Amino acid sequence: MSSDLHLHDTTFIVLDLETTGASPQNGSAITEIGAIAVRGGVVLGEYSTFVNPKSPIPEYITNLTGITDEMLAGAPEIGSAFAEFLQFLEVHGDDTQAHLVAHNAPFDLGFLRAAAKNLSCPWPKFEVVDTVKLARLLIERSEIANYKLGTLSQFFNTSALPNHRALDDVKTTVEVLHRLLERLAGYEVETAQELRQFMKRTPRDILGASRIRGFGP
Repeated sequence: MSSDLHLHDTTFIVLDLETTGASPQNGSAITEIGAIAVRGGVVLGEYSTFVNPKSPIPEYITNLTGITDEMLAGAPEIGSAFAEFLQFLEVHGDDTQAHLVAHNAPFDLGFLRAAAKNLSCPWPKFEVVDTVKLARLLIERSEIANYKLGTLSQFFNTSALPNHRALDDVKTTVEVLHRLLERLAGYEVETAQELRQFMKRTPRDILGASRIRGFGP
């Protein structure tokens, strides 16, 4: 990996999924994939697709996302959608330099890794940035009610608003990521390697260390 790559020169592929439930282990499936590749604040590419889960969507999921069975009836199944998504990853960043970004990354990556396993397809070993974890390191609990995407969107006054649709939530996460990266400058975190080291810390570590203050929402 190019360990000294500056954050401004690092490709971040921000992604989000919508699903039929909470976990692939209980039979839940992907219904929508959204992703945006950015570097230095510039959008390099965008990907979005519905995915036919081949099972009815629970009513509470439809109420949450607005996605209906009718909307997914003609959508590609996971095999072809996943292949297209992997192509998007390959085009916009190889796994030696690009970082995958997601809000609550274990959820999204859990579904993607399960899909890769079910399709007997290797999952690329990207570095991962979880904006929930990064926000917890950079925003004190006294500053914010919680670290949900909607709350962070309000905190940073993002132009894109989350609505439980994959690409819209990705656009919000991109803005949140950029605002969090701005805050990293106060910790003298300037490279991808320094970001990865910073992500290994805990909020207690941060609070216990001297740091530059003065950031506003």
